[in-house]
Amino acid sequence: MIQESEKRASFENPNTSLSDPAAWLTTFLGGGSTDSGVAVSEESSLKFSAVFASVRVIAETIASLPLFVYKRTDQGKDKAPMHPVYSLLKEEPNGEMTAFVFREVMMTHVLLWGNAYAFIDRNGADRPIALLPLAPDRTFAQRQNGELFYVTHVDGVARVLNKNDVFHVPGLGFDGLKGLSGIQMARQSIGLAIAAEEFGARFFGNGANIGGVLEHPGKISLEAAKNISESWQAAHSGLKNSHKVALLEEGIKWTQTGIPNQDAQYIETRKFQINEIARIFRVPPHMIGDLDRATFSNVEQQAIDFVIHTIRPWLVRLEQEYNRKLFRDSEKGRIFAEHKLDGLLRGDVATRTEAYVKARQNGWLSANEIREMENLNKIDGGDEFLIPLNMTAAGQNEQPLQGNNSIRDSFKRLFFDAARRLAKREVSEIRKARKKYQGDELDNWAEKFFEDYRGVVKVALEPVIRAYAEATNAEIPDLEEITAQYVKKSLIRVSNGVGDDDLSKWETERPEDEALYLGGYQ
Repeated sequence: MIQESEKRASFENPNTSLSDPAAWLTTFLGGGSTDSGVAVSEESSLKFSAVFASVRVIAETIASLPLFVYKRTDQGKDKAPMHPVYSLLKEEPNGEMTAFVFREVMMTHVLLWGNAYAFIDRNGADRPIALLPLAPDRTFAQRQNGELFYVTHVDGVARVLNKNDVFHVPGLGFDGLKGLSGIQMARQSIGLAIAAEEFGARFFGNGANIGGVLEHPGKISLEAAKNISESWQAAHSGLKNSHKVALLEEGIKWTQTGIPNQDAQYIETRKFQINEIARIFRVPPHMIGDLDRATFSNVEQQAIDFVIHTIRPWLVRLEQEYNRKLFRDSEKGRIFAEHKLDGLLRGDVATRTEAYVKARQNGWLSANEIREMENLNKIDGGDEFLIPLNMTAAGQNEQPLQGNNSIRDSFKRLFFDAARRLAKREVSEIRKARKKYQGDELDNWAEKFFEDYRGVVKVALEPVIRAYAEATNAEIPDLEEITAQYVKKSLIRVSNGVGDDDLSKWETERPEDEALYLGGYQ
């Protein structure tokens, strides 16, 4: 056991010592010194927008992820909403915070100070009933006589806490017990960024002019020098006084000193420091507002990299500490907490639809599982799984079941729906064109319209055609050729003349014809 004298001796912050007065004073005043002359602390670093944005995007992303308590079953896992920890993590960890706010606070602590601490309040049955954040700059993990414990300072009073009653998430560190403050490790970079920002503020505060010297040809008293300096500052300092004409008397000359901004590469320095901060927190620059190198093609991949390489490691740290501290020994391995990352990895509508079609047709997702991912209610019969009839287990001697007719029937409706949407749009555009054009003018309009319409046709038909080919183990046909044939038939219809009756048949009959053609019935 730890003796009271040993506890009292441990209350002092082990990271500071009066044996080094300069370091102690710097820490006491808030932050480590830097070569730029700016003292950087965890709190003052947030004044730099890139640090604030980086911490915010990580903390808010993790806080917004669904977090559930599961129990293992023979079929895999099920949610355990009746477990007392379930509501603690998902809804209300304490009487003053929502789950989102609690997790956001914890992530802010660990991102800035390198450690996040929370006191685990338990009831008489030793079940957690509340998680209360502890100040990361006044809480310390210590070990004496081989025993680990925590010391926290609350209202100036030091308290010793049992290791099992402290939820502790350390960041990167050397001993696996205390995480290093990323802000202090990178304080030189952050200090330079803050210094550059402060320089810019002072530059514009002084009327966007570099400092200089007023030279007098003779000797003047200190009082006169003071009066001249104060009158100059009052007349020319600040944006409202910039570009005013200066009137110099008694042979006084103005000599500019310092380095112009373009020579000091001020803008480049600020941009580089933003990327430097993004590198420290491992955040893609476009997520904190730096779009210089962001393109449509690389932003999506950067977002996926952010989830895999930035968010996921933090989730593993959190989940392992949840499972280690919040569940009884008899529950460990059987009851566990886990985040859901599906929402962050979802693609656009077209990509998701294509993936769902493949998963549904190949029998590893049911309709209701897909609907749940899309935040839709379940439907009757939606828990059934489809099995491709033309597939069999490897190594079996029996001939594969010939289920092409059944598969074609199931896809016919999909082809019909896609063709119906296309036909409806075509007829609508043709009706509008007939009011403006006749004869050759209508034919010329049709050629231009359907040339542009090829892309629309391909987007509408491609997902169904690809899914159908995979379901039937067939090669994917030439989509460009299919699109060209579709447009060709449309142009022939227009050139043959399209009255109101023709357009009505076009809208009602063509979808069925195209469904039969695309499904291989003709």
